[in-house]
Amino acid sequence: MTILKRLAVTAALLCVASIAAAAYPERPITLIVAYPPGGGTDLVARALAPFVEKYLGGGAKIVIVNRAGAGGEVGFAALANALPDGYTIGFVNTPPLLTIPIERTAQFHWQRYEYIGNIIDDPCNFSVHAETPIHNLSELAAYAKAHPGEVTVGTTGIGSDDHIAMLKFQRAAGVTMRHVPFKGSADVRAAIAGRQIVVAAINIGEALQYQKGGTPIRNLVQMSPARTNLAPDLPTAREQGYEIEMSSLRGLVAPKGISTEVRDRLVKAVAQSVGDPEFQAQAAKFFAPMRYLAPAQYEAIVRDADVMYRAMWREMPWADK
Repeated sequence: MTILKRLAVTAALLCVASIAAAAYPERPITLIVAYPPGGGTDLVARALAPFVEKYLGGGAKIVIVNRAGAGGEVGFAALANALPDGYTIGFVNTPPLLTIPIERTAQFHWQRYEYIGNIIDDPCNFSVHAETPIHNLSELAAYAKAHPGEVTVGTTGIGSDDHIAMLKFQRAAGVTMRHVPFKGSADVRAAIAGRQIVVAAINIGEALQYQKGGTPIRNLVQMSPARTNLAPDLPTAREQGYEIEMSSLRGLVAPKGISTEVRDRLVKAVAQSVGDPEFQAQAAKFFAPMRYLAPAQYEAIVRDADVMYRAMWREMPWADK
């Protein structure tokens, strides 16, 4: 094939791609949530979808699909293995996005996605039933020392931010607790409400939302660098004498290989959605701590976190705990 013919073919392919991007989306877009309905990620996804539809324009329609299981692995794998045509996007959550491939062979990896934008940064927290005589981390540590191995801690799965927060607290406080993994935070909420577990490791935004909904829980800590505006009266772990910081990023990605044109349209629509005062007001109603990160910054944070968790795995392999 001559150079002129090659140039003509390339130009034709670019033209076809541009036409396809201009027509996008021509059918409903599937948005995968790797956790059950009712959790923090699911609520944000359902609140965000109408705004992304609005800013994509052209009658865009987004369908939320919950693919829960294996601490997020089922949904993350389905997203990574989907066709990179812009019709499958989804939320990924750190640290499970990073910790699962570290601890075992997985059908996904953080490098197999195009990063669209981070939406939420929710600090970790421990909650107890409101009738439990534990009010802070020191009292939790004392109770755990008096009942070694009997303090059950519900989390959203092995290697989740909740699980690692529990391990960090065990090490810092010199205690031993018993891990009880669930499929999602909604299940953890049900377990603490029914007093089936002693401690619920639930992100502070989710815990505040559950409290507002009538769940009888008491929050003990927010594991952020400083007190958030969501819970200005709740001390951080550092304020309580424990050097622990832990949170969960929740952001949108697409399968690797999506066209630049379609990716850019999604990036723009998500950024506009997050900046929309109406969406921000809705997010505030269910205590979603927003932290928008543009694609390059989002991916860089994930990359750095992967290095950190791999070092942590060598020191404290969480799959054995």
